[in-house]
Amino acid sequence: MRELSTDLLAWYDQHAREMPWRVGPAARKAGQLPDPYAVWMSEVMLQQTTVAAVRAYHQKFMGLWPTVADLAAAEDADVMAAWAGLGYYARARNLLKCARAVVADHGAKFPQKNDELLTLPGVGPYTAAAISSIAFDQASVVVDGNVERVMARLHDVHDPLPASKPALTALAAKLTPQKRAGDYAQAVMDLGATICTPRNPACGICPWRDPCAARIAGTAAELPKKTPKKKVPTRKGIAYVVRREDGAWLLETRPDSGLLGGMLGFPTTDWNDTPEANPPLEADWTTLNEQARHTFTHFHLELTILTAVVGNHVSPERGFFIYHNDFDAKSLPTAMRKVFAQIATT
Repeated sequence: MRELSTDLLAWYDQHAREMPWRVGPAARKAGQLPDPYAVWMSEVMLQQTTVAAVRAYHQKFMGLWPTVADLAAAEDADVMAAWAGLGYYARARNLLKCARAVVADHGAKFPQKNDELLTLPGVGPYTAAAISSIAFDQASVVVDGNVERVMARLHDVHDPLPASKPALTALAAKLTPQKRAGDYAQAVMDLGATICTPRNPACGICPWRDPCAARIAGTAAELPKKTPKKKVPTRKGIAYVVRREDGAWLLETRPDSGLLGGMLGFPTTDWNDTPEANPPLEADWTTLNEQARHTFTHFHLELTILTAVVGNHVSPERGFFIYHNDFDAKSLPTAMRKVFAQIATT
């Protein structure tokens, strides 16, 4: 096991990916540690999101709020607007809650140990392990999808996920070294992201090629096995897009709880099998031929779009008008951007 870890670290020293939040292996060997705040933010952003998508958002957030104290003092609406387009908006709400807890309860310094990190809002076992390992070089066991795939192939584990996760975590723990634990954690993830990929793994250039049990058995391409997912249901809704004669748009802030919580968007009905009409004001509505479609984690959403133009004197029953010069569709969550895109093409 020690030889495997050593071999992987030697590979990582030459092939580590560059990340805005990462301190490279050479700098780390020289004693430089990453900023825990930057590491934490990257891990929250990377949940259910690709590295390619996160890079620009991470740089934007670090530019707007360079420290955890800056983020804790930020306005909720500003943070939610900056997050727009990254998806899974509960993460943005937890980002603020966690930042404020770190400032209020820990003197604006992230705790180093797993148990303390787990007390922070929105920090689960994986995120706690990643922060303690990457930011503080603790020998924590970091297991994401990449690590699960690498462990399943290295040991030729055919039991399907998610039931096999404890066994794969135990195998990952045996390989985690006491020294350079942070580099090792990132090395395994880099290996899974660049070589031991879901399809067409590049076994010929893998540093663990020789000991890989799945390569030897010829089963690497079929691992890890997964329990078939249930069919994703489709929900429906109505989005009401209202423009005033002076060009202002009608928007509303969604409830803090639930999907797109705390985000700006066009007024909508509830999202279910048979949504009931719930217009924000009385108007002469026009139904667009095209719907806006978006996929969340657990369901597909189809929004029928109703549009109307109203006089400047009209007061909505819910929501508020935003002047055209203050309206930026990019600040809307992706589902609402898709609604707006349909409007823009008509």
